[in-house]
Amino acid sequence: MHPTTPQILDRYDRRILERLQQEGRISNQELADRIGLSPSPCLRRVRALEESGLIVRYRADVDARPLGYQLMALLHISMDLHTPERFDNFERHIREVPNVIECLIITGQAADFQLKILVRDMDDYQHLLLHVINRIEGVTGAHTSFVLRRVFENRPIPTDLIAAT
Repeated sequence: MHPTTPQILDRYDRRILERLQQEGRISNQELADRIGLSPSPCLRRVRALEESGLIVRYRADVDARPLGYQLMALLHISMDLHTPERFDNFERHIREVPNVIECLIITGQAADFQLKILVRDMDDYQHLLLHVINRIEGVTGAHTSFVLRRVFENRPIPTDLIAAT
């Protein structure tokens, strides 16, 4: 199944997705106990959800502040040309910048890309902007908003709106 193909999930699949989004390291036994299945069928369902493309990856969320990254910013990047080659070039370069933790192509703004970045301080930000991002061919503008506080992040995808079988 293609990852964008809608899939009808039953209540067990929805419970699995809800629980794994909250606790990605939960053991299969714990997961099975919490959703009311035995371990073998639970594991088969998890594997089927992975193979269908609904479960994309497992990862740990890390707080960047104790690592010295005190500032988070959103950068809106404008490009000079709207060609596949220009966008591909930008994407290729920006993937190599470790401070960029998210890159989106956007519409409806005076920008083509939105980047979420982490930097240690304003000097780090200035270096990133002037010596890395602005030097990528085709970048004509960068407008920055600094994040004051995260209200929430990585909200689970709601599964209660999916029709049950």
